[in-house]
Amino acid sequence: MSRKRRYGKIGSYCLLIIVAVVMLYPLVWMLFASFKNNDEVFKASFFPEIWTLSGYINGWKGSGQYTYATFFKNTFLMVLPMVAFTVLSASFVAFGFARFKFWGKRFFFAIMMGCMMLPNAVMIIPRYVMFRDMGWLDTYLPFIIPCVFGGGSFFIFMFIQFFRGVPRELDESAYVDGCSSIMVYFKIVMPLAKPAVFSAMIFQFMWSWNDFFGPLLYINNVSRYPLALGLRMSMDVNMSVSWNNIIAMALVSIIPLVVLFFCAQKYFVEGVAATGIKG
Repeated sequence: MSRKRRYGKIGSYCLLIIVAVVMLYPLVWMLFASFKNNDEVFKASFFPEIWTLSGYINGWKGSGQYTYATFFKNTFLMVLPMVAFTVLSASFVAFGFARFKFWGKRFFFAIMMGCMMLPNAVMIIPRYVMFRDMGWLDTYLPFIIPCVFGGGSFFIFMFIQFFRGVPRELDESAYVDGCSSIMVYFKIVMPLAKPAVFSAMIFQFMWSWNDFFGPLLYINNVSRYPLALGLRMSMDVNMSVSWNNIIAMALVSIIPLVVLFFCAQKYFVEGVAATGIKG
């Protein structure tokens, strides 16, 4: 290896280390701040002077009659159906676009792409009025039911890109063996689409888990609050905010996201790469 190339490689590693430190610093600061008492949180010292678990113990109790166990349960009740229905419905619609020819295909595809480019803020009032008239306010239906019908233009387009990279010869071989289109979808295409499935799962889980405005708009009862609203409610109870409790619970709330990403990291990277270059 030449000296110029060696120095370039060392410089690249140094740059990556600096970027990693900058990106991880807030998370590391949160970790150590969660072990501080409330008076010490915003002091200049990085490490706690006195290590304490009071932030986790008192923070888990919440700020009223509902603990964070309730908020975690509500979040899973809202997020898991959204993830499952999004993967199933978006992949099913994408299979139709990627594999079949039908009347108006280009027109419907153009509408789908247009919906993907439509700002979400434009749909807030029409959606709220529609869900209010349906009697779905203060329930998780405004989040779950739309995922049953396509799951969103982004996920449909992502699956279409991946399915276009799956050889059609596999479908034809399955049809020769007597498989129907549904069997081809479940037994041929979907098993090969694991990278796209895991990518959709991670994206939808992350977006819906961190969503604050949606639950704030549709959920009124504290007993149905997800984690995002539970954390915000902890800051509204009184004038003196227990920042160590909030930081500790915020750190606990991101654990499922971190665990999911590292468990599905291999498929996620493959899915993003495949849906980006195929088609």
